[in-house]
Formats: sequence, C-alpha cells, structure tokens
Amino acid sequence: MHRGGSFLICNNEIKKVIVMDSVDRSAVTPNKSKSRLARTFAKVLHIRAVTGIAPDDGIQKINSPENVKSNLVKNKSHLQPFDDEDEKLCSRAATEAFVAKLFASVSSVKAAYAQLQYAQSPYDPDGIQTADEMVVSELKNVSELKQCYLKKQIDESSPETTQILAEIQEQKSLLKTYEIMGKKLDSQLKLKDSELTFLREKLEEANKENKLLEKRLNSSGQLSSALDNVHLSSLSPSHFITFVRQTIKSIRSFVRLLISEMESAEWDLDAAASSIEPGVAFWKNSHKCYAFESFVCREMFDGFNQPDYSISKESLPEQKKRRRVFFEGFRELKSVKPMDYLAWKPKSAFAKFCRAKYLTLIHPKMETSLFGNLDQRNLANAGEYPETTFFAAFAEMAKRIWLLHCLALSFKPEASIFQVNKRSRFSEVYMESVSEEAFLSSDGSPESEPRVAFTVFPGFRIGKTAVQCQVYLC
Repeated sequence: MHRGGSFLICNNEIKKVIVMDSVDRSAVTPNKSKSRLARTFAKVLHIRAVTGIAPDDGIQKINSPENVKSNLVKNKSHLQPFDDEDEKLCSRAATEAFVAKLFASVSSVKAAYAQLQYAQSPYDPDGIQTADEMVVSELKNVSELKQCYLKKQIDESSPETTQILAEIQEQKSLLKTYEIMGKKLDSQLKLKDSELTFLREKLEEANKENKLLEKRLNSSGQLSSALDNVHLSSLSPSHFITFVRQTIKSIRSFVRLLISEMESAEWDLDAAASSIEPGVAFWKNSHKCYAFESFVCREMFDGFNQPDYSISKESLPEQKKRRRVFFEGFRELKSVKPMDYLAWKPKSAFAKFCRAKYLTLIHPKMETSLFGNLDQRNLANAGEYPETTFFAAFAEMAKRIWLLHCLALSFKPEASIFQVNKRSRFSEVYMESVSEEAFLSSDGSPESEPRVAFTVFPGFRIGKTAVQCQVYLC
C-alpha cells in the first residue's frame, strides 16, 4: 500500500509538472518546437487517460474497448485545435520556403543575364554561350516553381532548411551580380581613361597648331586684314570690337612670356600676384595670370584717352582733321612689323610710346632679376631698341594697343576707355567675366550677386555702343 500510494503521488506530481511546464513554456517562449513538444506531452496524457493506462489508488485499471471509444469521442474536440494549428504552421513554413526559393531563382536569372550582357562587350562567344545556358536553366527553374504553385504541390518537408538554403543561393546570386557590375564599371573606366588620353593628345596638337598659326599671322601682320579695305567713312563699332579681341590675344601672349621668365628666375608668383591685387582669393591657382594681365593693361592703357598718350610734344591738328590723321596713322602701322617700324621711324609717336611704356612697365629691379642686367633698359633710354625675344613680344603688344588708340580717336565721337571699381555688382551690359566659377556658390547652386574683384581688360564706349570690359569676379 505504501508503494502504491507513492506511485500514485509520484504519477500525479509528474502530470502536474508536465501540464505546468506546457502552460509556462507556451506563455513565456513562443518557440514553435517548444510549444509543439508541450502539445505532444498533452496528447500523450490524453491518450493514456483514454486508453485506460492511468493509475487509480496505485492500481492500474484497464478500460474496456467501449469505454476507450467513448473517451476518444469525448476528447476529439480537445485534440482538434492542436492538429489544426500544427497544419497551419507547417503550411505557412512551407509557403515561406517556397517564396524564398522563388526569390533565389529570380536572383539567379538576374545574375545570369548580367553575365550575358558582360560577355557581349567586349564580344566573348564562349562567355555568351555559357551565360545563355545559365539563363535558360534558371528560367526553367522558375517555370517549375510556377507549375508547383498552380498544382499546389509545394514541398512541405524540412521548410526551415529549404528556406536557409534558398537565402544562401539568393545572396550568392546577388554577390555575383555585383561582381559583374564592378567588372563592367572597371572596363568603362578604362575606356573613359583611354578616351581622355586621346582627347588630351588632340588638344595638345590643336594648341601647337594654334600657336604656329598665331606666330605666322603675327609675323605677316594679317591679324588686321579685316580692316584692310575699310575707309574712314565706313568705320563702325564692329571693326573696333574685332581689333579689341586681337589686342587681348596679344597682351595675353606677352603675359605668358613674362610669367615664363619669372618662373625661370624663380619668382614667387603667388606673392607677386598678391602684391598686384591684394586680398583677392583666386578660384584656381592658374587664375593668378589675370592679376599680371591686369597690371600690364593698367600700365599700358594709362593715358589712352589723351591724343598720342600726351607723349608727343608736337602740336596736334585741329579737331576736324584729327580723325583722318589718326586713321592714316593706323593704316600705316597695322601691316608693318613693329621692330621694322621702330627702325624705320625711331622718332615717331609710336616709337616714343613704345619706349616710354617699356621703361614704365619693366622696373629696373624686375629687369635685373629676369635677365641679370639692364642692357635692354639702357638701349631704350639711348633711343635704340633691343633685338631680343622679350622686347619683340613687348613691341608686338605695344603695337596692338597703339593701333587701338589710333582707331579709337578715328571715331566721331571718339571712343573712350572705362573700367569698373572693385566690389561693383556684376552687369552683363558692361562686363564680361573671365571665369565662370564666381557664378556658382560652394554647394553648386547659382550665385545671386557676384562682385568685381578687379578689372582685367578695360572696356570702351563708342557713342551709344558699349564694349564690355573683362573682370575677375569674387
């Protein structure tokens, strides 16, 4: 009796623990496997009770078949919810695994198609055939999945494993797609680099050809051929504008030579540019050349509005004849090389202008620093003209500015020069910017009101016509 009572107590305690464990586990952890295990234990207990394997006062009683059948019918309603929930969970897991397989197959199709595209450029027949076979194979897999779905033949065995394997396959396909895209971008980058190299070579060739043509035109005096057949009566602002553009080119050519000489003499170009235009923050390092152009123009155009720059002491003709005198002087000089003209007429107004501007523009300390002596300056002071490359470039620039001066005084009313003050608001009517960076702010949006840092090349007024000055904006 003692043993039987112990067995009964022990068996009842086990039942309580199992029931409590199933309740606690289902309430605390929603894990599918643990809840499924609890339900299994519950089923076992129900079956044991139904089949008669249940202790009663320490004695196992075997129910009759009729009682077993009656108990099964009574407990069928209790077992049915567990079976339905299991079926739903299994069906959902199988559906998720099927969707994962579908996405993995689609990713494989994309990877195969990317491989096919990559093999087409550059053309790779073997790669194209392999990629084509891969595309067909993956499309067949997608078609098979479609048929399984339509026929409701979704595989429900090991859905967790199937889903994990499908996700691994999808990640591999995505990785392969990205690798192919990386290769394609690398090939495009190499192609762009080769195109850039080719274009740079073409640009260098074009620049060399332009320099040769410019030298030939300068030496032959053909830059002013547009004004060969122009008469005083037919002179128009368009002729003046054309010659202004040619003058700008001549000044820039001389400034490039001047900067080259400074670099050879190991000048600090940044300090030199800052001394010319202090407080200016240049958008690019190459823009410092505009400061030197500004300096040269400021010195060379000083006195432009005065007849003969007020250099010549000769009396000027009356106003009615002055226009023709300056226009004839323009026509006489424009087709002659400047050094030849200086040798021909060393005491002419142009010769005096050329000498005076050289002595003003090229400071003695600058000349000593650039050339190691004052030979060119001494010759100019003596009324002679140095036969050097540097002075020849200066004389060519001086010729263009002198011709522009003669042409300006040939108009009625005479053309006048102007420049704009620093910090002036930019106006497209009177100004032309030498750089486009000032029109964009730091974030790339349009700048509303760029301001003038300094005037690079002056502007002109001819009656009601305004010839824009060139400015550097900040």
